[in-house]
Amino acid sequence: MMSSEHLACGWLQKLLVVLVKLCFAFAGPQRPLNGTGCTARGPASYILVFTGHWNPQSFPKQYPLFRPPAQWSKLVAVSHNHHFRLWEEGSPASPGVQSFAEVGVTVELMKAAKEARKKRAAGAMHRTAGIPNGIGHSSTEMLMVPRNPLLSLMVKIIPSPDWFVGLDSLNLCEGNQWKQEVTVDLHPFDAGTDSGFTFSSPNFPTSPPENITQITSQMPNHPANSFYYPRLKELPPIASIRITRQRRSLDRQTSISNHILPNSISPQRFSATPLDCEVSLWSSWGLCLGPCSRGGVRHRTRYILLRPANAGSPCPELEEQAECVPHSCMKKRQ
Repeated sequence: MMSSEHLACGWLQKLLVVLVKLCFAFAGPQRPLNGTGCTARGPASYILVFTGHWNPQSFPKQYPLFRPPAQWSKLVAVSHNHHFRLWEEGSPASPGVQSFAEVGVTVELMKAAKEARKKRAAGAMHRTAGIPNGIGHSSTEMLMVPRNPLLSLMVKIIPSPDWFVGLDSLNLCEGNQWKQEVTVDLHPFDAGTDSGFTFSSPNFPTSPPENITQITSQMPNHPANSFYYPRLKELPPIASIRITRQRRSLDRQTSISNHILPNSISPQRFSATPLDCEVSLWSSWGLCLGPCSRGGVRHRTRYILLRPANAGSPCPELEEQAECVPHSCMKKRQ
């Protein structure tokens, strides 16, 4: 039998080992919360400013002037971690994304975010008012926490079949530091649920639905597409997001959601995108006018589909004539 002194000594040694391990654990780097990689000690307050750059100089093709004119929907933003995605390029659109991208309804989109919040995968949800023009600003204040350092957002392009701009899982935290300012240019995306080619296309569901894809100057590769500019390597930014960290004031009680601070937006110089003239195919040749094969001529025509803009290629001739040939002449009856 072991003496009580030996037993006590053994327990003390085990306790000492546990204490040493705990000391090393606390002395090491802080573990990120929920696998986010963010070890910041506290939350961060940001001002998010959405700016629309959709204008007839940069996007002259089929630019919507009425019924309705070019404009932006309300902005929907969610802070979250890696266990939630609001939307993802290359993946199918969720019912919420489809509903928002097609008709601008946020009910399903916000319901999915609320379910994720119950599982601690998402945090705060933010919305701003829509912008009634292609050029304009909207803003909101956001409070980001280390558990949910990622930001995703969507804004519908109006009018459009199912097109939107957005951010997917932008990380505002690097290690133990919150980023001070982030600016991102935005380009159009296709939700893959409607097959319309133009801004004002009627509803034409895509069956089966396709994945979310970015719209470029040459994709979809079809002249009827409203963003088809084959002379451009890439589209100019149609919108942008600027996220600026703020110092939270304890005595500030009023929210600055949907408010633009004075002189916070610098004037934007828009590039002029050249738009080439587009014409239809030639019509069939008309009947001969004049003596057949002796000075007689025939005509064919085509019409303008799209007029040029911003020093684009001018329209070619819309009428063409040629001499009659014997096989196009009607033989006289004997």
